[in-house]
Amino acid sequence: MANPERNQGRRRTLTRLAAAALCAIILGSAGTTAAFTYFRIGTGDPTSTFFAIGTAIAGAISNPPGSRACDVGGSCGVPNLIAVAQTTQGSIENIRAIQAGELDSGLGNADIVHWASIGESVFRDEGPADKLRVVANLYQESVHFVVRADSGFTSIADLAGKRIAVGGENSDSRVTARLILRAYGLGETEYTPVFASTLDAASMLQNDDIDAIVAIGSHPIPIIAALAESVPIDLLSLDDEVAGKLREQYGFLLVDVIPGNLYAGIDATVTIGIGALWLVNADLDPELVYEVTKSLWHPVTRSILDRTGPIGQSIERETALIGLPIPLHPGAELYYTESGAAARSGAVR
Repeated sequence: MANPERNQGRRRTLTRLAAAALCAIILGSAGTTAAFTYFRIGTGDPTSTFFAIGTAIAGAISNPPGSRACDVGGSCGVPNLIAVAQTTQGSIENIRAIQAGELDSGLGNADIVHWASIGESVFRDEGPADKLRVVANLYQESVHFVVRADSGFTSIADLAGKRIAVGGENSDSRVTARLILRAYGLGETEYTPVFASTLDAASMLQNDDIDAIVAIGSHPIPIIAALAESVPIDLLSLDDEVAGKLREQYGFLLVDVIPGNLYAGIDATVTIGIGALWLVNADLDPELVYEVTKSLWHPVTRSILDRTGPIGQSIERETALIGLPIPLHPGAELYYTESGAAARSGAVR
């Protein structure tokens, strides 16, 4: 049986070796021993949106020693910065690694960041994560409650006593699923949590081995779209009253609408949106974080993000300060204040 901790260690070692090799090549080709800063960004597994976006950002903000100048077609990132996107298991691992100083930054869903900041939910045993700060709310992910069209379910409340795929046992989606299901009076003793990836859960729902899937991602989620082409499915909307109470209690949760016909045969669905945040360690030099934030919103970065597809195209400075559960890093705050973005949003804490 594979050892997850050993595999995780291998991934981190390979990332460091690759970065070291990259630095050696860069410095050798440049014929210089210029100092550089190595900047680690925790993302997700290689198939995830976190990894795709994190990799794009790492490339955009990097500007290794010896690079051509921005105005002649070279890098427009932070001078002498080498950023590397590191594969992880997602928000929870990224948050813990940033808190421990093992990562400089990483991506994390807003609700998971909230629980970490107050030391609750899966972070209860370790206490509040006081080293987390925000650079930007990058984009929004939508909570999908997926059922078969022939299930007869019309409300999330109908899932009492049912088999619900909530992601991995220690996954982000399980934490989010518990929050929403609890708002309907359904603790984990009132339904059967099934720990499975979205891919495995889609097959299980198709075979009628489970009753529902909780999936979180920017719509359309490819696996859910493929499932909808194979078997008629439905998405359960959040009741207005429940959605309102959740928003009132947790200001980082956003009301979201999954457009109609995005998945075959499904009408528009009201749900909860959760920001995908770019986090950094609070102890990072404010000048460095200022430059990193400035680089994120450089026009050249815009073209890099656009090439990643619809999710990258949705990343806008105008929405970067919406729904933040924790403060900005002082370096990022200075950038938004100077650029006028903070005054326009009124969201700087």
